[in-house]
Amino acid sequence: MSRTTPAPPWAALGGYAATRLVGLAVLAAFAAATGKDGLHRLMGRWDAVWYTRIAEHGYGHQVTLPDGGVHADLAFFPLFPALERAVSAVLPVDAATAGLLVSWAASLAAAWGIHEVGAHVAGKRAGVVLAVLWGVYPTAFVQSMAYTETLFTALAAWSVLAVLRGRWIVAGALCVLAGLTRPTAAALIAAIGITALVTVVRERRLRASVAVGALLAPLGWLAYIVYVGLRQGSATAYFDVQAAWGNSIDGGVALARFIAGLPWPAGLGLCAALGLLGWLVALCVRQRQPLPLLVYTVAVVVISLVGAAYFGSRPRLMMPAFGLLLPPAVALARLRTRTAVPVLAALALASAVYGAFTLLGSGPP
Repeated sequence: MSRTTPAPPWAALGGYAATRLVGLAVLAAFAAATGKDGLHRLMGRWDAVWYTRIAEHGYGHQVTLPDGGVHADLAFFPLFPALERAVSAVLPVDAATAGLLVSWAASLAAAWGIHEVGAHVAGKRAGVVLAVLWGVYPTAFVQSMAYTETLFTALAAWSVLAVLRGRWIVAGALCVLAGLTRPTAAALIAAIGITALVTVVRERRLRASVAVGALLAPLGWLAYIVYVGLRQGSATAYFDVQAAWGNSIDGGVALARFIAGLPWPAGLGLCAALGLLGWLVALCVRQRQPLPLLVYTVAVVVISLVGAAYFGSRPRLMMPAFGLLLPPAVALARLRTRTAVPVLAALALASAVYGAFTLLGSGPP
């Protein structure tokens, strides 16, 4: 593989951008029909409000709930609000608008990185389809919001690609940034660490670049955990903050209880969806995906399922696991263009309608 910077894959970026434009157009149409503010849903509600507040005022805000629980802004990692503050300082926009700009720019970087990983593993055509499929993921509407999913996925995709190309220090540096973006960076840290260990065993020597990359990888994530601990005066402070938000790790107990509490048709449907997820993971294994991609993908899925967080957030939390989409991307890439394009267009429209319905309704958790 060439070590030069690859040229932008215009087909992948154009296809991905088209899916997001469809999503925004459908949201605008639904918002106009219902008299609601679609733009406000993208940058002024839910987690986006917390990021904007951190960007404008720093950490230190918390909300006391009617039941006495406390939601503190320390649950949110710092890189995204730092970028919001930087962009709003350079451009004549407020922090909320800056968040949208950061998210949208990062979404293109993510689509590019996803394409490069797909092309590396399965060829350029599969790489294009993979990037577009990520844009029609059921919760892809979050990719148009001032949320961290696009920034994290961009950093993760390019970090995984760096490992695949043997650029260990670059991979570790990108993982540092990912670790300052979302707690899910633990999956990327595991992917780099396990791949480094296997590389050492296979080569029977420890190259300096491998060691540096593996040692760099966890530093961003650890730095924020330590920061919260020092600020709160407790080694477990970050995990206590997350537990107060209902995001503690319970090994999947909360998910099992949620399924058990559903009416049987809904519970059966959810079990079928989880079965489909397991089938996709099995396909990734059968596809013999490269170790760093496979470990990252499986780890993101596991992390998303073993927490006690509200179930509705699970699909969104799994969205950075773009490796799940590689088997269907390869299958679609084998089809003729006149067949594949209508399939992707239909998926984009379905994703857009679902996104508009969700954003103008209860919205993402």
